[in-house]
Amino acid sequence: MTETAYPPISEQLADLESAREEGRRKMDWATQHMPILERVREEFLAEQPFEGESIAMAMHVEAKTAVLVETLAEGGAEVAVTGCNPLSTHDDVSAALDSHENITSYAKRGVGDEAYYDAIEAVIAHEPTVTVDDGMDLVAAIHEDYPELIDGIVGGAEETTTGVHRLRAMDDDGALEYPVFAVNDTPMKRLFDNVHGTGESSLASIAMTTNLSWAGKTVVVAGFGYCGKGVAKKAAGQNANVVVTEVEPRRALEAHMEGYEVLPMAEAAEVGDVFLTTTGNRDVIVEEHFEAMQDGVLLANAGHFDIEIDLEALDDLAVDRYEARDGVEAYEMADGRRLNVIAEGRLVNLAAPVSLGHPVEVMDQSFGIQAVCVREMLENGEAYDAGVHDVPDELDKEIAEIKLEAEGVEFDSLTDTQHEYMGSWDHGT
Repeated sequence: MTETAYPPISEQLADLESAREEGRRKMDWATQHMPILERVREEFLAEQPFEGESIAMAMHVEAKTAVLVETLAEGGAEVAVTGCNPLSTHDDVSAALDSHENITSYAKRGVGDEAYYDAIEAVIAHEPTVTVDDGMDLVAAIHEDYPELIDGIVGGAEETTTGVHRLRAMDDDGALEYPVFAVNDTPMKRLFDNVHGTGESSLASIAMTTNLSWAGKTVVVAGFGYCGKGVAKKAAGQNANVVVTEVEPRRALEAHMEGYEVLPMAEAAEVGDVFLTTTGNRDVIVEEHFEAMQDGVLLANAGHFDIEIDLEALDDLAVDRYEARDGVEAYEMADGRRLNVIAEGRLVNLAAPVSLGHPVEVMDQSFGIQAVCVREMLENGEAYDAGVHDVPDELDKEIAEIKLEAEGVEFDSLTDTQHEYMGSWDHGT
């Protein structure tokens, strides 16, 4: 393995042994509830499909992710991993991973920008043959700073909406020089991780951080993509009044037809109690909105980057800032109103002090897709040109079938006659 100047997590913690034990305990709990990865791990252990490969990962390093990292390592790969958000790493889990003979973990919670990117560079120094990314920072750094490594990279996989958007923009510009699977865009990811995962974990993190109820509150959900749909659905299920803001007419109409009130953000700002951004874009909540908000509102972001709420503008408006609770920063306006920002505007379901990310069962599905995508890229990489690729549908179905079997759910299949009918065009009325 390549030696790097930036130290692994094991060289950064005082009580390493206790951290490793606690991290392993968290991972063991997650493993009990991740039957998909358990099945995939058994296959990888038996077949060693990644022997001799180097896998670079930038992910949210917590217990569920750690199960994926170990699954790839136990398939024969040398794995180097770091965080994809400065506040989402669990140091104990990172330390447990770093104790595995095939894994080097550089992820540490609470690092500044310089250390965050130093850790990404340390991962890249392992000269990967495959990248697994959440947000595309790893892919971007390779292309910008280490283009000489690209010829040795077979391909990659991208986990999240923001990362796929960035990759598609890069691909449109002709700047993406190796193939990457858009894991985020598969049905198994969008329908479960984005809807149920983001919906449940974002609301749970806010509730645990604030100790406040959802019932009776007006919750403004910015964006009605898959994540926004999940947040809206789960908030309504906890007896909140849901307002949706959108810029895309069909999604706005869908939200309206689902029974939610649809308003421009300028109007929603006047009535909301809780604001949750889910767009993946920047400047969703800005100065004019802050000026219209009520005293005591909660501001949180469920998008990948901390740019959806304009915190610089909020800071400029504030006459005072203080920590109202652990993980809640109060910005006091000149007229006495207090606007409360949760988790510094970062990904709330992972960056809030008590957040745990998506439910284990949900991430089992998403990480199962990641694992088989890595397998596919290494087995059939020559079939994929540089650029963004949809995950082959049979891989998505493979993971769904493993999950259904684990849940004891049986389902129908098409007969030969039905297959023939669906594949033909000459059956008239």
